[in-house]
Amino acid sequence: MRSFVAIAFFLLLFTSCSQQSKRADLVVIVGGEPESLDPAIVTGQVDQNVVSELFEGLTRFNRAGLSEPGIAASWKISSEHRVYTFHLRPDARWSNGQPITANDVVASWKRVLMPATASANSYQLFVIEKAEEFAHGEVDFSQVGLEALDSQTLKVTLRHPTPYFIDLCALPAFAVVPTKLIEQVGDDWIKPQRIVTSGPYLMRDWRINDKIRLQRNPFYWDHEHVAMATIDLLPISQANTAYNFYASGEADMIFGKLFPPALIEALKKRSDFHSACFLGTEFLRFNCVQGPFCDSRVRQAFSLCVDQHLLTKKIARAGEVPAYSLVPEGVPGYRAPDVTQYDPEKARHLLAEAGYPGGKGFPLVNYLYNEAQLTEGIAVELQSIWKRELGVSVLLARQEWKVYLSSLNQLDYGIGRSSWVGDYPDPNTFLDIFTSTSGNNRTGWKSRAYDHLIQQASVTFNPEERFHLFQQTEQLLVQDQAVIVPLFYYAGVQIYDPKHWGGIEENVLDKHPLWQVYKKRLR
Repeated sequence: MRSFVAIAFFLLLFTSCSQQSKRADLVVIVGGEPESLDPAIVTGQVDQNVVSELFEGLTRFNRAGLSEPGIAASWKISSEHRVYTFHLRPDARWSNGQPITANDVVASWKRVLMPATASANSYQLFVIEKAEEFAHGEVDFSQVGLEALDSQTLKVTLRHPTPYFIDLCALPAFAVVPTKLIEQVGDDWIKPQRIVTSGPYLMRDWRINDKIRLQRNPFYWDHEHVAMATIDLLPISQANTAYNFYASGEADMIFGKLFPPALIEALKKRSDFHSACFLGTEFLRFNCVQGPFCDSRVRQAFSLCVDQHLLTKKIARAGEVPAYSLVPEGVPGYRAPDVTQYDPEKARHLLAEAGYPGGKGFPLVNYLYNEAQLTEGIAVELQSIWKRELGVSVLLARQEWKVYLSSLNQLDYGIGRSSWVGDYPDPNTFLDIFTSTSGNNRTGWKSRAYDHLIQQASVTFNPEERFHLFQQTEQLLVQDQAVIVPLFYYAGVQIYDPKHWGGIEENVLDKHPLWQVYKKRLR
């Protein structure tokens, strides 16, 4: 076995050196430079998409947006729906050829929960018995509902029945990572010369602001169905540049709304333009702990001036739908609460009531957003709206993706452009992020009433009652406290020639795993 692994590594190294100067089999523009490639850390959609090619959990998402067996070949669920027994694949291996064991899964999940990791996604594991208590330092890890029964069998005990738990197991926070390597080298573990992966690809190169090169992992349990031997991911965030790369043939695909706005109407008529609605929402966050937005009346005033129809008709224009709730349409059985929409007159009254009649005396605040032509257009329009309707000046603060995420995390903003894409088709995946303990809250807002409603929903099994609790939760978040302002529901956009490429399907989660993309044979 050792000699086989050594030979395999030699071949990988030789192949890698010869391929560095060659064009990859597939070149995809992904939108921005990842903040990190650590599954425990990543929160942005770009980052998560890249990470999902490198690391896998017990389950994985396929091109239909459905979870299916990943590192785990099968599982059994107890009659009370709280105990899951997973059976790992005998051929599940790391990219260095070593076996992946149930202990590796336990260690990976423990790392996400440990405060030292500072994972914004640790709350996703709180459905596991005593996981939240361990994350807060209240109990020893031995009390957490995780147990490796043997090298290939994992027992997971949940706090309460969780119908979407199998979907959770496909998320980056649940991915299996090489914890022993991380303990040895620290943050350097994600560098190309060190990284060991559990997914369909390994990382051969990462050149900042240039490309990430992925290479098919020969030890991946399903490597025979990974079509592309090499993939280059280009972190281009400017629409004109991205489209020029595609139009000139330097890139095969564009994922995301990276096209010149002036071309949108012409592109929508072409066969290589693909757009479909999915469970994703563009919204604004307010910094609720400092500055004028500590006052809910100020937040409500800014919210009531936003014209969602105008933004989708004038700025977005790719099939987006105006949003008045955080949870998008498309969650089976759920209907968002009715909220007050565009009402500038009421907004001016609220702002005056808060002590700023006609905007007089209102301090200078900034609007934080990441680099992209779409976000730039929205920022300029919102700045104009708030000046016209409220008499308030807002400073535009455009930042590169990594810096932008850091500013959001540190609450270094007044109003922040934000987005969230559902991890599974349930209101919980959207509303859970604004609980007091969520690392993805990024507003500073805390509400015992909100936390209580979320907790009640988590232990309510009647769908009608559960959705009613979520409606109350959303009413509190969006209207009563106006912590956020929904703008529009997403239309996923990919640009690629369907005559040349296959393996991409429309789905409500906007999941498009590159390991399933293949090149068609032209007749």
